[in-house]
Amino acid sequence: MEVLGIPDPWVWGAYILCILAVILCVIYGILNWNKGGEDEEEQIKEELEWEKKEREMEEEELGF
Repeated sequence: MEVLGIPDPWVWGAYILCILAVILCVIYGILNWNKGGEDEEEQIKEELEWEKKEREMEEEELGF
């Protein structure tokens, strides 16, 4: 049996599996779009606190 000019079923099976993998990845990406953004504000506040502490430590180190 020859499909699209490829006589070996293992080869076209690999092509089909690759296409299915792409479709599944796209579906997964669509379903999980923008998840995890709920705590973004908290993360920004934590980063600002880290930067403040880091600046304070550098100022103490330099003697300002």
